[in-house]
Amino acid sequence: MGAALDEARAALVTGDVPIGAVVLSPADAVIGTGRNVREASADPTGHAELVAIRAAAASQGSWRLDGCTLVVTLEPCTMCAGAAVLARLDRVVFGAFDPKAGAVGSLWDVVRDRRLNHRPEVVSGVRADESTILLDDFFAAQRRRAQP
Repeated sequence: MGAALDEARAALVTGDVPIGAVVLSPADAVIGTGRNVREASADPTGHAELVAIRAAAASQGSWRLDGCTLVVTLEPCTMCAGAAVLARLDRVVFGAFDPKAGAVGSLWDVVRDRRLNHRPEVVSGVRADESTILLDDFFAAQRRRAQP
């Protein structure tokens, strides 16, 4: 989670929401990293999880990430939870819950939906306080800038 938090902090430089992700190989080596790049790339799919999953798939030469773990600072949204299922990740580890858009237990539970053919293990709340503080500070600064 430390590497994912570092990625989240790096997103602040481009004005992106500070969310970071890493994909670990079955041997726990980092094979993909990502941070939110929606603002930097003007890409609505530029979520940290997708960036990290794409990097991991490229490094492995395969879209199948069997045995791998996605570690992300915030509970994935429906798009990112779906990508974790489709990439065949074994595990999703996240920090803070996202009560507004979370799809790994908060609003939806995409990764554990029995109708899907793959269901990653979920570990939640890892270093959640650090992830929450990063996000709270970012959005507080955004609100201050928006005030006349």
